[in-house]
Amino acid sequence: MASLVQGNYGSLCNLESAFADTKLGISTVGMALYQCLWSYSGWCNINNVIEEVKRPEVNLPRALMIAVPMVTILYLLVNVSYLVVMTTTEMISSSAVAVTWGNKVLGGWGWVMSVAAALSAFGSLNGSFFSGGRVCYVAAREGHLPDILAMAHMHRRTPSPALIFNTIISLIVLIPGDFQDIVNFFSFTAWIFYGMTVSGLLYLKIKKPDLPRKITVPIIIPILVLLAAVFLVLAPIIDDPQIEYLYVILFILSSSMIYIPFIHFKLFPGLLNKLTVFLQLFLEVAPTAKNL
Repeated sequence: MASLVQGNYGSLCNLESAFADTKLGISTVGMALYQCLWSYSGWCNINNVIEEVKRPEVNLPRALMIAVPMVTILYLLVNVSYLVVMTTTEMISSSAVAVTWGNKVLGGWGWVMSVAAALSAFGSLNGSFFSGGRVCYVAAREGHLPDILAMAHMHRRTPSPALIFNTIISLIVLIPGDFQDIVNFFSFTAWIFYGMTVSGLLYLKIKKPDLPRKITVPIIIPILVLLAAVFLVLAPIIDDPQIEYLYVILFILSSSMIYIPFIHFKLFPGLLNKLTVFLQLFLEVAPTAKNL
């Protein structure tokens, strides 16, 4: 963008040829949307911690209507600036596009982009860590996970068992080390559950329209989200099936092997109780009230 403002219109050549030789296909569009929507997925963090938000019927729509358009505009401007300054080859070969852009545009001040990228990653991690731990905490409180995950630290009032559990799962997922594949398969999994959630919302809006609701949305919005979820889940499988998608589905279904015997039917309660008491003492946690 700086090049255009300074009158360097020759840089528009990079922008004009940025999408040359692009291969369009259902699978490639789906993969591109996985990467794109992951970068926008901060919107779901506030939904996961809605219990913590004051006046959610006011602040949740306000946050979404302000943040999502603002982030969209900023992302578009940033990507245009990348395409103006850098060639397609430079972007593909760069391990950190923002840093490469900073070195070309800012010169000796290029290190500022490295710091900014680190802060951005830290902020994203902080939001995901906070909301992800809360999901495990609430699921355990509702009886879907072991009771220990529904407990909070006695002094700090944080759901530390859920946060530790979420961290362990994240470290296991990171073992393969391929960030792009992690984002793709995580997005594939996430949109399965987004689709299921929106399907439940549509069912309630149609079958039980008189239920009290603090937040209401036009029915067209969940319909569009459901269509998007169906496309994002089925498109990569139909156009370019990979065995990894089967592994993801089997991993999701494998949770029933733990939930049904140990949580639903409460087999081996003595063993689970002893483990829960040990972890309570070790982590200094205790059960919490529902509105903590």
